Amino acid sequence: MSRPILVDSSWYITKMRNGEDPLALLRVLAQSRDLATCGAVKAEVGRGMRNEKALKQLEALWSCMLYIDDGYKRWEATMALAWTLDREGVVLPLTDLHIAVCAMHAGAVVLTYDQHFQRIPGIDATDRIF
Repeated sequence: MSRPILVDSSWYITKMRNGEDPLALLRVLAQSRDLATCGAVKAEVGRGMRNEKALKQLEALWSCMLYIDDGYKRWEATMALAWTLDREGVVLPLTDLHIAVCAMHAGAVVLTYDQHFQRIPGIDATDRIF
């Protein structure tokens, strides 16, 4: 069975900036893979939406996705990962680390254009899924 895909905020944002419809692209992926989200992705993407109708469409999509619990245990794991990477001189945005922890918890591949994910051990990140 294929691993789920956690769609990162950078993927949504890049597609929309390029005039592409992320919903249409994700519908195709959803035919063969489980799609996932977490609170950090929803908050990052949602805050930037200018059009309320478009936000509602994204919210409808997210409600059909696997929601990766990003509560207390995920935040504890995020802190541990941040602490470890910081000591190695790898200082990354906290939201990226939290999304990575959520992906690791679900065994998900991260669909992203953000190169920070390439620097996080144990993360499979790509900008396209075939």
